[in-house]
Amino acid sequence: MKLYLVPTPIGNLEDITLRALRVLREEVDVILAEDTRTSGNLLKHYEISKPMQAFHLNNEHVVVERIAERIANGERMALVTDAGTPAISDPGFMLVRECIRRGVEVECLPGATAFVPALVNSGLAADHFIFEGFLPHKKGRQTKIRQIVENEYTTILYESPFRLVKTLEQLAEAASPDRKVSVARELTKIHEENVRGTLDEVIRYFKQKEVKGEIVIVLEGKDGSNSSESTTE
Repeated sequence: MKLYLVPTPIGNLEDITLRALRVLREEVDVILAEDTRTSGNLLKHYEISKPMQAFHLNNEHVVVERIAERIANGERMALVTDAGTPAISDPGFMLVRECIRRGVEVECLPGATAFVPALVNSGLAADHFIFEGFLPHKKGRQTKIRQIVENEYTTILYESPFRLVKTLEQLAEAASPDRKVSVARELTKIHEENVRGTLDEVIRYFKQKEVKGEIVIVLEGKDGSNSSESTTE
């Protein structure tokens, strides 16, 4: 009667802990996956054979109570996402909340998540920060952006490569083109890239290329004193 939250690599398959492999291989009866194909590739790589069940944005409202009941009745399950730590910017928190409500034990393993390396590698202040996840696409977007640029602490955002330039331009318009920012792309992968500078500099850089991969934006707080020099890697 237990739910394990198991972080999975955000790119490099070596970034998984021995404990996570043991839990997936030996401790659980079922693995709940955001995408069973993606997680299936990871399990195949490590020669782990366990039943999988889809758990994603399209079905969580329907299945969360049913799954929590199964765990409460004695099944042991692991929740994984396509990449990173479950329940961060995904619906996993709903299952955690329901399990806690039912008195089911929940154990979260430490492991990979995109925003920590992006923050530490940005050169911006990391003693206080706010993680916003994904911005709203439409309703409430401008309000949220205005709140973010007025924040004195470093702010971390996740973004799609298709909306990266638009988001940076909106941040520059609401704050200042001179506000410092760091954009991390394809973290831990072969083509990892970290672009640091002012919003204006980073916008001009990404306008000149096709943007691919997972994106983390780290924005300097208002009147921030710690900043990075303009550089790409």
